[in-house]
Amino acid sequence: MMPELHPGMKEFNRIFKECNHIYHDIALKLGLSDSGFDILYTLCEIGDGCLQKDICDATMLSKQTIHSSVQKLAKDGYLSLQPGKGRDLHIHLTSAGKALMEEKITPAIQTENLAFTDMSKDEQEEFLRLNRKYIDSLRRHAAQL
Repeated sequence: MMPELHPGMKEFNRIFKECNHIYHDIALKLGLSDSGFDILYTLCEIGDGCLQKDICDATMLSKQTIHSSVQKLAKDGYLSLQPGKGRDLHIHLTSAGKALMEEKITPAIQTENLAFTDMSKDEQEEFLRLNRKYIDSLRRHAAQL
């Protein structure tokens, strides 16, 4: 017998998938792959000069996905890779990458900020609190599988 999915989980899953679809559409509208968008967005968030590992940690994407997307963005002239300690490579935006960031990622972040600030301060805090609570609980229960 198949387990019954809680109606609230059905709605949450639908909302989560719709959110992912919106981000996919944003990336397409901007002429970027999903992973390319995520890399540039993360560089904007955590800063120029980070490592591929930092991007993997921030995006939850695989090393292989990040590596191949970073290589493509570097080949396209948007990123440069500078050696660091050991095998570390620091990722830097080129001047073309900075222009791409300003043209494509900045408007996406502004759009997110508008959507978030459509909620009151209390709603924002509650939204974040409940999402953190759910993630913590999911992580705890998933560890018991």
